[in-house]
Amino acid sequence: MSSEIKFGKLKFKRNGVLASGIMGLTGWSMVKVARCGAGGITTKSISKNIREGHKTPIIQVYKAGLINAVGLSSTGVANSNKELKIIKNNSDAVIIASIFGSTPKEFAETAEMLDNESYDAIEANISCPNVESEFGQPFAASSESAAKVTKEVRKATKKPLIVKLSPNFNNIGEIAKKVESEGADGITAINSVGPGMLIDINTFQPKISNKIGGVTGPGIFPIAVRCVYDIYKSVKIPIIGVGGIISEEDAIQIILAGASLYSIGTGILYEGLEIFSKINNGIDNYLKEKKLNYKDLIGLAHSF
Repeated sequence: MSSEIKFGKLKFKRNGVLASGIMGLTGWSMVKVARCGAGGITTKSISKNIREGHKTPIIQVYKAGLINAVGLSSTGVANSNKELKIIKNNSDAVIIASIFGSTPKEFAETAEMLDNESYDAIEANISCPNVESEFGQPFAASSESAAKVTKEVRKATKKPLIVKLSPNFNNIGEIAKKVESEGADGITAINSVGPGMLIDINTFQPKISNKIGGVTGPGIFPIAVRCVYDIYKSVKIPIIGVGGIISEEDAIQIILAGASLYSIGTGILYEGLEIFSKINNGIDNYLKEKKLNYKDLIGLAHSF
């Protein structure tokens, strides 16, 4: 893909965005992902203060992906600013700082504390499914609560604002439209599905300490495609499509559904960090074969 990809006011030199939660904690791990071909890097979600998250075990592999309940562990915004500076100074990737909070005000405060020189956009993670016991139902559960967070963060920053939505609630298109009306510049879809559960047949206990966790990986891919498709029909702002992508065919499908960029998290487990370069080369070959421009591909499935 020789030309830049525009995502609102942002310009990505390459396709492929590292999803939040995977190798997004330290600056140098994020630099490594960017140097392996990712055009954008989303940090692990950052909180205002340090959070321990859930006790181990927090991740289990199963035949169609992962189940995880990290519990939004975070080193806090002050420490995260140091890591953001490392990747900013050592890569050409677009840097997306993912943030979360227990209240709309806390989301805004975290956004205000970020070092503006060290990142390019904010992703408001309003959709984590594994901390309901602490924070209550995710803000992505309704258009009203999603809008409240979006409105507060929008007032707190002039940076492009991307809102990450959940597949676990009805009317994701309606929710996307509401956050767009409150100033969101883009949508990330989707977060993990569930929560789900796995049980150890020898100990008879759930396999992760939190008992339940978000489901990611190839098993949720059809859900991600449908959600992106629904959102594209509802909004004019661009979409980052994520959820179970492990091949160029997957990436092309989610772009046809309406995503301007594809994003990968669990797919790194399957294909390694080379997955971004492999998929980008595959998309290039596909475009040549079909005699299409990349822009023509975005949302093309809606033409039929």
